[in-house]
Amino acid sequence: MSESDDHTLESPPVSDVSQYQPKPADLRRRLEVVGISLVGFLGAFVIAFVVLDWLRHYPSLGALPGTLFDQFLIAGMWADHVLGTNVFQHPFMWRSIATGVLIGIVAPLVGTYLVHRQMALIGETLAHTAFAGVAIGLLVMAVTGYEGSLLLIALVVSIVGALVVQWLADRTSTFGDVPIAIMLSGSFAIGTLLISWGRGYVSVPIDIEEFLFGSMSVVTADGARMMAVLSVAVVGIVAATYKQLLFITFDEQAARVAQLDVSAYNTLLVVMTAVVVVGAMQVLGVILVAGMLVIPVAAASQVARSFRETLYLSILIGQASIVGGFAFAISQSLPSGGSIIVVAISFYLLAVAFSLFTGRSTAISMH
Repeated sequence: MSESDDHTLESPPVSDVSQYQPKPADLRRRLEVVGISLVGFLGAFVIAFVVLDWLRHYPSLGALPGTLFDQFLIAGMWADHVLGTNVFQHPFMWRSIATGVLIGIVAPLVGTYLVHRQMALIGETLAHTAFAGVAIGLLVMAVTGYEGSLLLIALVVSIVGALVVQWLADRTSTFGDVPIAIMLSGSFAIGTLLISWGRGYVSVPIDIEEFLFGSMSVVTADGARMMAVLSVAVVGIVAATYKQLLFITFDEQAARVAQLDVSAYNTLLVVMTAVVVVGAMQVLGVILVAGMLVIPVAAASQVARSFRETLYLSILIGQASIVGGFAFAISQSLPSGGSIIVVAISFYLLAVAFSLFTGRSTAISMH
């Protein structure tokens, strides 16, 4: 037997070799899972910081929470030393970063359902409703001496506005986006009138521009805690109702035939949007908050092949937009809201260019 014959007998078939080579789709899926796992770890990390920031004020729990909290600040000092910045050693910056990271998770998570249901405008509407809530909260604080969380009042007003929008959409004969447009303009008009009227009688202790355009200094300890609680709640609700929301998103009529309570799930989605908007308003501002609900999802839709992949990629793009926006805002001393949205739009343009270059269709499957 010749040497070439021995080589032929020893070489495995080509089909067997291909079994050990990962397919591009499998590799892509693994990278997405790794990315989502890292985002989840980052989310858990910042929630741990927020919890320690809260627990350290209770001496009955001992010195451990305070000690661990100080370790965060020490790590921040080392990061400032390495990066040549003066950012990470301050607790308020950690609160802002924690809030931003959580926004980068829950905003695209809820926004994926809104975009695929053509309800992108609802985020802008509820942001304006939250602005009216801020105006109401400022007046309540000035008149009654209320010292609680301003965001709590904005959250209540925003949820009430969400319920009103859903009630009007279900029970009026107008087109679906008419109640949304009315609420959008009406709530912002109420907010501006209340603030203008209030300045003539009481002093407004907070700079309204920070709520309009977003600022890292707006995030308080109470605001960071609220964002952490709301984020855990939203992620848990979406995980528990994923199949039902997916069914309604792609075929609402079939969901009604299957006797799903479509109205209840629609209300749930709108309320979750209101919750996310109020939390994100701290960093992004009223005017720009809807961008994080829409832009990462729009970018992900250009390259994703399924609904689940769109969900994963939108969260990854949202998180990258938050990190990149914070870095740009800190380095250039610019507002965080505009910086984050500009970075998100950059990712969207890159996704569009990639889609056009590869000639890929934007249609996705229901998976």
